[in-house]
Amino acid sequence: MSSTWSPESWRSLPAKHMPDYPDNAALADVEKTLAGYPPLVFAGEARQLKAQLGEVARGNAFLLQGGDCAESFAEFHPDNIRDTFRVLLQMAVALTWAASCPVVKVGRMAGQFAKPRSSPVEEKEGVTLDSYKGDIINGMDFDESARVPDPQRLLQAYSQSAATLNLIRAFAQGGFADLHGVHGWTQGFVANSPAGHRYQEMADRISEALNFMAACGITEETAPALGQTEFYTSHEALLLGYEQAMTRVDSTSGDWYDTSAHMVWIGERTRQLDGAHVEFAKGIKNPIGCKVGPTMEPDELIRLIDALNPDNEAGRLTLITRHGAEKVAETLPPLVRKVKQEGRHVVWSCDPMHGNTIKSSSGYKTRPVDRILAEVQGFFQVHRAEGTYAGGVHFEMTGKDVTECMGGAQEITAEDLADRYHTHCDPRLNGSQALELAFLIAEGIRKEREELQVAAAS
Repeated sequence: MSSTWSPESWRSLPAKHMPDYPDNAALADVEKTLAGYPPLVFAGEARQLKAQLGEVARGNAFLLQGGDCAESFAEFHPDNIRDTFRVLLQMAVALTWAASCPVVKVGRMAGQFAKPRSSPVEEKEGVTLDSYKGDIINGMDFDESARVPDPQRLLQAYSQSAATLNLIRAFAQGGFADLHGVHGWTQGFVANSPAGHRYQEMADRISEALNFMAACGITEETAPALGQTEFYTSHEALLLGYEQAMTRVDSTSGDWYDTSAHMVWIGERTRQLDGAHVEFAKGIKNPIGCKVGPTMEPDELIRLIDALNPDNEAGRLTLITRHGAEKVAETLPPLVRKVKQEGRHVVWSCDPMHGNTIKSSSGYKTRPVDRILAEVQGFFQVHRAEGTYAGGVHFEMTGKDVTECMGGAQEITAEDLADRYHTHCDPRLNGSQALELAFLIAEGIRKEREELQVAAAS
C-alpha cells in the first residue's frame, strides 16, 4: 500500500460510473452521518474470510458466491432473504457432499445495491432519462424525479443491509443451517424439479450419515459445526463515497477495513489501474475481488494483481472471470498461464452470467442456462489443461420461483419469461436452476481433484 493512501485518496482520480448528485452538500452530510454509524461487519470476520480464501487459492476449498443482481428496497422481505440463503445452503451442501470439499459461502447480499450500466441514459417513446443505477442511487420508475440521484438512499441502503445481516447471522448460527434439517431446505417448486429430486436423494444419504455419526457419539453437542455455518457478505464497491464512509481503522491491527461487507469487488467497467476504484481497494485489508473479462491482456492483469495484492498474499485477491461461453476457451488460457508463470497467488472464480446475456425473441433480457453451464464447464476445462485450480463460482440467483433465465431442466422458453420476470436489473437463476448448476460444479471439482491426484502420483 502506498504511504500516500487514505480512505479519501480515490477522490483525486477519475471515477467511472459514479452518479452525478445535484446537491453535493447534501451528499456530504449523508456521508458524514454514515461515517458515524456502527460497522456492518467486523475486521476479524474479514480476516477470517481471507484465511479461508487462502485455502481456496491453495486448492483446499471452493468459493461459492451468489445472490441478487441488485437488491431492492421494494422487495425487501425476510422471506426473500431466507429463500436465497436456503438455496445457497443447498448448493453448498451439494458441493461439499459430492466433491468432498469445504465450501466458503459468500452472498451477494446486505449491500449489493449499486449497478454500473452499459449506457448512462435510457430512452422510451422519445423520452431520455438517466439510467437506473440501483436503489442506493436512484429509482427504477421511468420518470424524471425517480431517476435523480438521491443521497438519502444511502441511509436506507445501510439500514436494509444491517437488517439483512442480522437475519443472515440468525439463520447461520441459530439452527436454520443445522444439517439435520437438510430435507427441510427444499422449497415446493424446487422439490418438483429434476435437480430437486437429485437433491432429495443426496439429503437421504446425508441423513443416514448423520445417524451413523450420532451412533458413534458425534452430535451437535460434540461437533457444533453440524448445527451452524459460516456465511459472509459481499458487493461491488461501486459507490465509493458510501464505501469510504464505512471504512474504519481496526483497533486491534491499526489497518483500514471497509466495514460495509466482508468482501468487496471491482467491476469490469471500473478496474482501470489509474482509476479511483482500484485506488480505494489498494488500501483496505478486506479480501478483494476483481472482474476479468475477455479484453484483459495478460501483462495488464499482472500489473493489476500487483497493485491490489503487492504482498502476493493467498486469499487477498479473487479474480472473477466473465468471458462468455463462446470465448472462455480462447481468452481465458493466456491469463491463467501468465498468472501461473509469474507465481501470483489468486483465487480463480467463474462468473458465467454477465458474458452470456442476450435479448430473447419475446423482448426480455435473459441468460440461457445452457450457455451458463457451458461457461462453467469451459472454466474447469481450462484450469485442468493449465494445471491450475478452478476455485470458485460467482453468479446471480434468487430463491424465488422466477422465470428470467431460459432453459435448464425446467425448459423455460422465451414466452415463459413474462410469467415471473421480477428482476430490477439483470436476469437471475431461480432456485432449481441454481441447484442444477451446483451439481455440475461438483462434477467439475471431482474431476479436477482426480486429475490432480493422478498427476501427484506420477
